Amino acid sequence: MEQNKDQVMSENNKAQDPKPRFAFEGCSVLLDVNDGDRLVFARLSGGAELKIGNKRYSLKPLIGAPFGSLFQVETGEEGSFLSRILPVKKESTSSNVIEDSRDNRELIDNNESQNLTEEEIEAMRREGAKGDEIIEALIANSKTFDKKFQLSQEKYKLKKQKKYAPKVLLRRPFTRSICEAYFKKYPARIGFLRVDALSLLLTMANVTAYSDVLVVDMVGGLVTGAVAERLGGTGYVCNTYKGDSPSSVDMVKMFNFTDKVKERIVQSSINDLSSVKTASPEGVCNAEITINEPSTCDMVEEISVKARVVDDNTVAESKSIKAPKVGRGAKASKEAVEMWKENGFSSLIMAAQDQDPWSLAQDVFPLLSYSAPFAIYHQYLQPLATCMHNLQQGKMAINLQITEPWLREFQVLPSRTHPHMQMSSFGGYVLSGIRISTTT
Repeated sequence: MEQNKDQVMSENNKAQDPKPRFAFEGCSVLLDVNDGDRLVFARLSGGAELKIGNKRYSLKPLIGAPFGSLFQVETGEEGSFLSRILPVKKESTSSNVIEDSRDNRELIDNNESQNLTEEEIEAMRREGAKGDEIIEALIANSKTFDKKFQLSQEKYKLKKQKKYAPKVLLRRPFTRSICEAYFKKYPARIGFLRVDALSLLLTMANVTAYSDVLVVDMVGGLVTGAVAERLGGTGYVCNTYKGDSPSSVDMVKMFNFTDKVKERIVQSSINDLSSVKTASPEGVCNAEITINEPSTCDMVEEISVKARVVDDNTVAESKSIKAPKVGRGAKASKEAVEMWKENGFSSLIMAAQDQDPWSLAQDVFPLLSYSAPFAIYHQYLQPLATCMHNLQQGKMAINLQITEPWLREFQVLPSRTHPHMQMSSFGGYVLSGIRISTTT
C-alpha cells in the first residue's frame, strides 16, 4: 500500500511540475519525425499510436522518457517498435571535405547501381535485422557509393536512414516549439504569426510576473498560452472578445499547464468588462475558458511529398489517441472584474487577424490603466498604419512605432555554413506604444 501511495504521489508531482523533465501519461508531446520532416502533436497514453510510413507504432515506450530523448524504429519478435537510442557524436570531417577531390560527374542514375532487391531487404527485416544493418548492407551492395563525393555519401546515408530506420525526437511543447510547428505546417491557423513576432509581442507589452494582461486572441490560443507560460501562475491573463461567443483557445491545452497556471487564465467579453459596477454577478462570473473540448488542434498533421493529406475534421495520425478533458479556466470573479474596472489592466496584446485593429482598439483601450504598454499584431501593414494614425490624432498613446520583425536561419555544418535555402521572408507587423490620459 505504501509503495502504491508513493507511486501515485510521484505521478501527481510530475503532472503538476510547471516544466516536467519526463513525459507522463496524459501529457501533450511534440513528436519530431526524421529531423523535422514531420511534426505531430500527440497525447501520450497506453493505446496511443504514431503512423510512420505504412505502419503504426505504439507510443507507450515514450511514457517516462525524458524530453529530448531520441527513438528509432527497430524490429523484434513481436514486430516493429520504437526503441530509445543514445545520439552518437560524429567527429568533424571538415578537413576531409576540403581535401576530397571526388565528384559525381560520371555517375549515371539508371536504377542499376543497387544489387540488393526489395525482396531481400524484406527478408532481412523478417529475420530481425535492424535498420542500421540494412543501411550497411545497402552501402556494401551499391556499385557507385565509393565513387560519390563525401557530402553525397552523407546524403545517401541520411536518405536510407529515413526510410529504413526512421527516428522520432520527443520534444516538450512550449511557446516556441508550438509556434514553430504551426507556422511550418499551418501558418494560417495562427495568423502567420512567426516566433520572433510572438517574442516581440511579449516584450513590447512588458509581460512579466504578477501582471494583469488583457489579450484579444484570435489565433487559436497561442498568444494566451504564451502569456500564461511567461506569467508562471502569477497575475492574470484575461482573454476578451466582442459579442457573445469567444474565439477558440484550444492550443492552451498543449502547454501541459498545471492547475495553478490554469486558474490564472480567464476570459470575459468586452461588454462585461466595460459595464457599470452594478452589473449582476452572473453576467460577470459566467465567463470562463472552455479548453476541454476535443478538436482538430490537438494534432498537427504533416504534409510532405509522399505523405497523404488528412482531412481537417479527422484527428491526425492517431485514431486511438483521445484528448482527455482539461480543466476549465478559472471564472473571472466579481472581485477581479471590479479591480480591473477600477485600476485597469497592466498591458494589452492584440492578435486578431480578421478584425480591424482600430475598431478593437477603441473598445479595449479604456480597459487599460494609464502608462500601460500595448502591442498589436497584424499580418498587413495598412491596418496598423491607420490605427497608429488615429491614436496619434486622438492623443491616446505615445511612443508609437510599427516594427517589422526579421528572421534568418542558418545551416551550420563543416564547410557548409550558409543561410537556409528556403525560409520565411515575412513575419507580419507589430504596433506598440504606451497609453496616456486624454483628459487635460
